[in-house]
Amino acid sequence: MSKLRRGSGRGARCAAAVAVLTLVVTGVAAGSAQAAGSTLQAAAAESGRYFGTAIAAGRLNDSTYSTIANREFNMITAENEMKMDATEPNRGQFNYTQGDRILNWALQNGKQVRGHALAWHSQQPGWMQNMEGSDLRQAMLNHVTQVATHYKGKIYAWDVVNEAFQDGSSGARRNSNLQRTGNDWIEAAFRAARAADPGAKLCYNDYNTDDWTHAKTQAVYNMVKDFKARGVPIDCVGLQSHFNPQSPVPNNYQTTLSSFAALGVDVQITELDIEGSGSSQAENYRKVVQACLNVSRCTGITVWGVRDTDSWRSGGTPLLFDGSGNKKAAYTSTLNTLNAGGTGTPTPTPTP
Repeated sequence: MSKLRRGSGRGARCAAAVAVLTLVVTGVAAGSAQAAGSTLQAAAAESGRYFGTAIAAGRLNDSTYSTIANREFNMITAENEMKMDATEPNRGQFNYTQGDRILNWALQNGKQVRGHALAWHSQQPGWMQNMEGSDLRQAMLNHVTQVATHYKGKIYAWDVVNEAFQDGSSGARRNSNLQRTGNDWIEAAFRAARAADPGAKLCYNDYNTDDWTHAKTQAVYNMVKDFKARGVPIDCVGLQSHFNPQSPVPNNYQTTLSSFAALGVDVQITELDIEGSGSSQAENYRKVVQACLNVSRCTGITVWGVRDTDSWRSGGTPLLFDGSGNKKAAYTSTLNTLNAGGTGTPTPTPTP
């Protein structure tokens, strides 16, 4: 924010004019700064980041839901409406009705959209689930191409591939039908997505990749490192970051973010929710937000839902608003942390 510097006027009138102008400009600046930090999206924007949420098309008619979403968030992810089963229920027959509804709502309200997700072993349409080999590979690539083409120029970033690594200590790929088409299926999906929409950032997205020491985290890291070395088009890594008492925020979370960023990709927290309540939940949200703010290429945070009752883990009350739409302690902690800023000035990748 630029500040008006007081010049040396010769006369009282000049000095008075400068003083008045200074008062007006600084008054406006102060007012703008105060207003800028009053919502999650505005507070995040102060450091050049976004703050988003997952939206369900069926809830947009709920005025409390849509009011909070519009006020607080500037990046929108369709919770289910852009996934494979929703967009291609029958082979070669695409249905974008609900995905378009979310996209149009977002764009009409001045927001950006993260596309989620082009290729995934789960939530495949029934016709795809029992396919294999080259037939499945071709069906997957056609799906990626058709959906990315439909939304071309309207998506900020795509989760091109979702959850391709298995849990546990092996660091192996998940033994999915897509993996069985050949180890290069992820690369093929990314190349197809780039060809279909050259302007969207392309992300790999996964869960349980928060702890830097875990085999799964290291396996994803090594894949991204390999992709960057070979020129495979990948622009960002998404950490879902679903936390609960059995899977808490790791102490090395910031190390994970910065290590991926050091490969030359943006890092995005894509599906954040933290089960709990009160001050402990608020502190965990603070840790996550602060870690992102401290890493230059952590470009934004998306929470996986608006109110606790909208969450896929509603029993764990994991979000920033309670079921009535009231701000929780976790909201206040998140907002205050965003306003305080961090040590990492964003340097995101340019549009591909």
